Amino acid sequence: MVADSEKVKFSGAAGNACEGVSAGEDTIFRIFSMTKAIGATAAMILIDRGKLEPDTPVEAILPEYKNVRLLKGYENGQPVLVPPTRKPLVSHLATHTSGMEYEFWNTDVVKYMEVTGHPGVLSGLEQSLYYPLMTEPGTRWGYGPNIDWLGRIVEQIDGRSIVDFCQAEIFDPLGMSDTSFEVPASKADRLADVYLRAEGGQFSAIELNPPSCPEVYGMGHALYGTAPDYIRFLRMFLNEGELDGERILSKPSVKWMLQDHMNGLSLNRMTSASPLTADVEPFGGAHLTHSFGFVRNTNDIPGRRKAGSQSWAGVLNSHYWFDPTSNVAAVIMTQTLPFWEQPWDDLYADFEKETYRALDGQAEKMSQVPETAG
Repeated sequence: MVADSEKVKFSGAAGNACEGVSAGEDTIFRIFSMTKAIGATAAMILIDRGKLEPDTPVEAILPEYKNVRLLKGYENGQPVLVPPTRKPLVSHLATHTSGMEYEFWNTDVVKYMEVTGHPGVLSGLEQSLYYPLMTEPGTRWGYGPNIDWLGRIVEQIDGRSIVDFCQAEIFDPLGMSDTSFEVPASKADRLADVYLRAEGGQFSAIELNPPSCPEVYGMGHALYGTAPDYIRFLRMFLNEGELDGERILSKPSVKWMLQDHMNGLSLNRMTSASPLTADVEPFGGAHLTHSFGFVRNTNDIPGRRKAGSQSWAGVLNSHYWFDPTSNVAAVIMTQTLPFWEQPWDDLYADFEKETYRALDGQAEKMSQVPETAG
């Protein structure tokens, strides 16, 4: 699905959502880490209203965050955990520079979980939030459950649950009627199946869902939604914080949010530590940073998005980007694994290149329209 600030420009579907059911605009997907942008936006709403400062230490809002420790190594087979010398800030959570990382791309986290029995991010348990820090805050980008903590901050400051906050402040105003933390029974037949590609190239259906009715709804992974809903969310940013007369963020806040907030750091290659994902290095190592909630490319990607575009993805190969310079937003949804595997990366690249070819063609046609005398 492709849109500009005014409307959807292209929508298409192919294949089946599940056996015997064709995919379509009403197909519901587990959007997993596409949830993160919505979690960051929830926090940004509070920043916009003067209720939250990005440079505030996390523990000043959530005292329990003082229990988070830095992993220094092992003695006698047990982890050595120490307090970090730098206090993690709200901004570190939004940019994945807190030091907290997932097990899917870090073998040190895998070892820690094996030794301690620490629950994984998809357990739904509150204890799963307390991953150890792998690095001192603000010293390296490392992809992890940081936006889950950002959601906890929103709850603490606002007083509502993150479910109620997102519904009232984001989903309802933007008309995202099919985006939710649980799939209601009345919509269950619209939920796509999940497929894993084997080494031989054949797909088989598997079960992989965000935890149902968890102790904590993680704003890093908890949502279900549709392509039309998510494109409305992205169009809000193309319209500088507003859509169809509903303002979510002020124009200055959107401008600030989409800037580079990495303080000289950049994204690292994500080397797989799980069979559910391939290595992740978008655009073959192009310089990428992070805004307050999105991956941000520093330079133009030839034939594709312009500098300053914002993007990310869900682990089941649902991806999005929006390019304010070109006034375009796009979503491509699947429910397949491994994440970022080469066949899927090729498909994504082709989709994006064709999108920009179409945009260039429109611009060329517009330039050829003769002026009429007034």
